[in-house]
Amino acid sequence: MAKKTGNGITHEKIINDVLAGNIKPVYYLMGEESYYIDHLAEFIVDHVLQPEERDFNMLTLFGPETDTHSVVQAALGYPMGAERQVVMVREAQGLKDIDLLEAYLKNPQPTTVLIFCHKNGTIDRRKSGVVKALESVGVLYESEKLREYKLPEWIRNYLRRKKLGIEPQAEVMLAEYIGADLNRIASELDKLILSLPEGKRVVTDDLVATHIGISKEFNVFELVDALANKNILKVRQITNYFDKNPKQNPIQNTLPMVFGFFQNLMLAYYAPEKSPSALASWLSMNPYRCEKTIIPAMRNYSGRKVMDIIGQIRRTDARSKGVDSPATSNSDLMKELMFFILH
Repeated sequence: MAKKTGNGITHEKIINDVLAGNIKPVYYLMGEESYYIDHLAEFIVDHVLQPEERDFNMLTLFGPETDTHSVVQAALGYPMGAERQVVMVREAQGLKDIDLLEAYLKNPQPTTVLIFCHKNGTIDRRKSGVVKALESVGVLYESEKLREYKLPEWIRNYLRRKKLGIEPQAEVMLAEYIGADLNRIASELDKLILSLPEGKRVVTDDLVATHIGISKEFNVFELVDALANKNILKVRQITNYFDKNPKQNPIQNTLPMVFGFFQNLMLAYYAPEKSPSALASWLSMNPYRCEKTIIPAMRNYSGRKVMDIIGQIRRTDARSKGVDSPATSNSDLMKELMFFILH
């Protein structure tokens, strides 16, 4: 899936241009999602310099420890024994006097590839001269945070590029357990790939459970499924398991996911159309997960009951932090909450 920035530049377009030999003199990579920034920076360096050329032609500066004047002076240098040199500015969000870059951009050094890595934010758009110059002679790319409901698709596409598949439950487990940290997800996927049995091309939920540290049978995903289907026996079994393994299943991790489920369930009642695909779109939710949990839960809980459950989860969360009932154990709080939800 192409990751677009405000000016239409995508992660894939930058990669394809570099592969085609269309190397720009400057790349300003910015945004909330560090994965794409790091990946693009490393990819550009790998295709501009050979490993043996880096000692003399790769300079890394750090924004908080330098200034724009020093960056420009470095960029004006010449490569040694190579076609190009690379000047990389890490933590560019800490770089002072970025507006001084405008003069360099009017006549950039053709044998220098200048890369800025600006994380957790974007360049000040009020510095319009710099922004326009970056867009004119180089690449200004914004990496936006991936929405959580798109994580399973991202996981699926990541593995597809490596000619591998993944079971629907496995991709949902990974997405919900790790969250929107693409660097960590990519790292865990790479580990799973190495763990695949010989001849196997599909990542299964068993593999995820074994190698990511999630109990397949008794985990918060199974708890949500059991609650959605009002499976009282299964909820009791999982709650007892959590009680015996508090370090692996702390209440602080369980409550947010249970709350998120019932919050989505509450929103589902207001959906203009109640078909599975329409509900998934309305909730910005993975269709597989929506059909497995939201659809049955709408049959098992009334809107009024869900409102009461959401209120009870909030109270349980406050009590787990010592409000009103500091003497009540987390185990008892969870059991009380489960009883309230199911009855």
